[in-house]
Amino acid sequence: MKRTICAWLLVLGLAVGTAVPASAAAFTDVASDAWYAQAVNEVSAAGIMNGTTTSTFSPDEQVTRGMVMAVLWRLAGSPAPSAPSTFPDVEDWYYYADAVAWAQQVGIASGLGDGTFGGGNIVTREQLSVFLYRYSQYAGQELANGVLDIYNDVDSVHTWAKEGMAHAVGAGLITGTDEGNLEPAGPATRAQLAVILQRLMTPAVG
Repeated sequence: MKRTICAWLLVLGLAVGTAVPASAAAFTDVASDAWYAQAVNEVSAAGIMNGTTTSTFSPDEQVTRGMVMAVLWRLAGSPAPSAPSTFPDVEDWYYYADAVAWAQQVGIASGLGDGTFGGGNIVTREQLSVFLYRYSQYAGQELANGVLDIYNDVDSVHTWAKEGMAHAVGAGLITGTDEGNLEPAGPATRAQLAVILQRLMTPAVG
């Protein structure tokens, strides 16, 4: 069973860790005129995100919490954590183990209410916003205070996520939908994450 899980995690790890073509042009599922193509080019060239295979990027695939920690860790230069994380569901052979340990130590990841990290869980837009806010704090970047009241579903944003969501919106990292919603409980895709990372690499508060 452990061998099966390990193999599964290694497949997931390919999405952020294994060296594969560093150009969107090499990915057969990324059209040159796609709204995220330039972002995929930049983050793959920087080694922050790679393909899910040697020829695919899987732009519509949903992002997990572990994957977010891995890309933020890489964005920070892959610093070595001083100790393993304290999350009981993060074993040291997981591809995101060092990333989660680092994120916990610098205050980016605090885990779920039951004390676990939930690395395989799909990350919601509001969770992602909080991670981005904390990363910006860690990196010493200017923090933004976007206006959330203009969105139809502002009341759906949990209290613990409002500060992070306001920063992500104000910094242009996350935008509302065409219908004027934030969709805080909605999932983020790999294409969206690539664009967010591109914006995070060149922050501009507005």
